Amino acid sequence: MSDGRLYSSDVAFTPAVRAIQSRKGSRMMYAHVEDRGGWRTEVDEGLAAFLAEANSFYFATASADGQPYIQHRGGPKGFIKVLDKNTLAFADYKGNQQYITQGNLSENPKTYIFVMDYAHRRRVKLWGEARVVEDDDALLQSLMPKGYKARPEQAILFRIEAWDTNCPQHIPQKFDAADVAAALASRDARIVELEAELAALKGEPAPKSLVETQAASSSGVQANSG
Repeated sequence: MSDGRLYSSDVAFTPAVRAIQSRKGSRMMYAHVEDRGGWRTEVDEGLAAFLAEANSFYFATASADGQPYIQHRGGPKGFIKVLDKNTLAFADYKGNQQYITQGNLSENPKTYIFVMDYAHRRRVKLWGEARVVEDDDALLQSLMPKGYKARPEQAILFRIEAWDTNCPQHIPQKFDAADVAAALASRDARIVELEAELAALKGEPAPKSLVETQAASSSGVQANSG
């Protein structure tokens, strides 16, 4: 391990943390994790699949004197790229131009990524080091999601030192608006299909589709307001 660490989990389990674990009774449990080598350090199939579905994460950096900063990063599913078993990358889009993250990385490469999947109540924590790449247009274009309307400014490469998962306890279940809309559309289409089947069994004309009903209702409202 780098920086004199014996286990990958030492990136978080500092002597101070271990002392508190011992005082509060959890040290033995985490010692078993260390007996198995600590946390994972490479991208496996499960992590790759998880990241491929992510459209959002939180990116933490700190200044040279330890002042922390967290910034949100988002994009279409798959915007976090796996370059190899130890390296993640993403296009950094032009924003409010405060450049706090980039400034922090220029003097302290230590970073942390927190990815939350609210729909399935899952979360992944990744510790590592990151660097900004400003002069590689080919890399930047390879990281840009196709058709995504954002202005890429630079690339950020994140080298994994350790990663771990959390239990789902206390994670509120939330769903993306697009996923909810798709589920409702599928439900409405199935309702129309079942109503048509029922009408056929009764020998009745097929009912209007939901879209036709909504269109007729909207036309009526417009006519009444004219």
